[in-house]
Amino acid sequence: METTFIILKPDCMEKGLAGEVIKRFEAEGFGIVAAKMAQLESPILKEHYAHVADKPFFPEIEQFMSSRPVIMAALRGENVIQRVRDLLGPTDSTKAAKGTIRGDFGTDMMKNMVHASDGPETAEAELKRFFSEGEIYG
Repeated sequence: METTFIILKPDCMEKGLAGEVIKRFEAEGFGIVAAKMAQLESPILKEHYAHVADKPFFPEIEQFMSSRPVIMAALRGENVIQRVRDLLGPTDSTKAAKGTIRGDFGTDMMKNMVHASDGPETAEAELKRFFSEGEIYG
C-alpha cells in the first residue's frame, strides 16, 4: 500500500468541484487517511515549488496557489501514486483526455485542479511538509 499527497488547487475550490474530485478518488478505492484546509503562504510555497522557485513564472504560481484556501489530503491505496496521476491526466489540462479530472475540469498548465506527488520520494517529502506527526491515520 502506498500513500500519496494531493492538493485540491484554488481553481478546484473556486469551481466548487472538491466533492466531485474526491468522489472520483474514492470510486477508485483510495482511502483518505489525512485531510485539512489551509491558506498557503509564501514560505511553504517556495519550499514546495523549490524546483521552479527561481524561474520567472514562479510569482504567478505563488499568486495563484495563495489566492484562496485549498484542501490537502493523503490518499492511500494499491499503486496510488501512479493511479492518481492517471486519473488526473497530463499536467497541461489542454492535453488531457475527457474522462480525466484535468480533461473534464482543468483549463491550462496551472489551473489543472489538483497537485499530486509524482513518485514515492516526493510523496514522502510532501506529506512531511504539509502534515505533522500524528495527522495521518490508518
